[in-house]
Amino acid sequence: MRILFCANGTKAAPWVGALRPALPAATVDEWQPGAPQADYAVVWSPPQQFLDEQPRLKGVFNIGAGVDALMKLALPPEAIVVRIDDGGMAVQMAEFVCHALIRHFRELDGYQQDIAAGKWSYRKPRSRADFPVGIMGLGVLGLRVAQAVQHFEFPVLAWSRTAKTVPGVRCFTGSEQFDDFLAATRVLVCLLPLTSETQNIMNTRSLSRLMPGGYVINVARGGHLVEEDLVALLDSGHLAGAALDVFRAEPLPPGHVFLRHPKITVTPHTSARTLRDETITQIAGKILAFERGEPIAGVVDRQRGY
Repeated sequence: MRILFCANGTKAAPWVGALRPALPAATVDEWQPGAPQADYAVVWSPPQQFLDEQPRLKGVFNIGAGVDALMKLALPPEAIVVRIDDGGMAVQMAEFVCHALIRHFRELDGYQQDIAAGKWSYRKPRSRADFPVGIMGLGVLGLRVAQAVQHFEFPVLAWSRTAKTVPGVRCFTGSEQFDDFLAATRVLVCLLPLTSETQNIMNTRSLSRLMPGGYVINVARGGHLVEEDLVALLDSGHLAGAALDVFRAEPLPPGHVFLRHPKITVTPHTSARTLRDETITQIAGKILAFERGEPIAGVVDRQRGY
């Protein structure tokens, strides 16, 4: 069995070095143009040339949960495409979202600004019941975030394409229930995969339906958000703020409105990072299971895009 590693912007040596002992019966190499045909590929944002040179791949294993960039390429027709289920990212995502949520709910930015101005201030405590958290996307990451938010006793809602049931979570399904979900939400968390259906899903129409004083946390993809629509709703006062970790252009260009807007908190796409050891263990296990003819989790539906 031959495996090629090809990941744009990622040092190959640590991954190749860790994949070899995880799959001792396989030959594992970093891809170079003209490399021999492989059975499997472990990738992140590979160039089209790589896929064109490897038409007989049986499987393409993505080292991240998001496969939107991969779905834009011409993939080998017979290859399964597999995303990681977690890779250590779910707990990181739960940490990040809960931090952003609690920082907003407890008005910690306001206290920080007051302290910087030399003021010892007091704000009336707010009720968690007034801050229902709506999570868009109930995959592995969304489910973990929903469970984490529940521990802090916020009302939790979720919206997904297909019907799901989560104890303690008010679940909404499909386009027919989307507006009801938004109307019941004050803190909106986006954890959707980026597809043609979810592109620009956070826009004037949808964000205007949030409860007054709504707050947006985007940890999915920049393409989900229409940036100018968010800014307009923040400036009008309908939305209270936003915590944004993902953007259409990364890094954000100097002078971008998000970098200077007083109601927006920006982080550099760091809400959940792939942990190499966990990811390699998962990918190696899936390759071996697939070789044995066993079903594996995380196989991407090419029509849906995730």
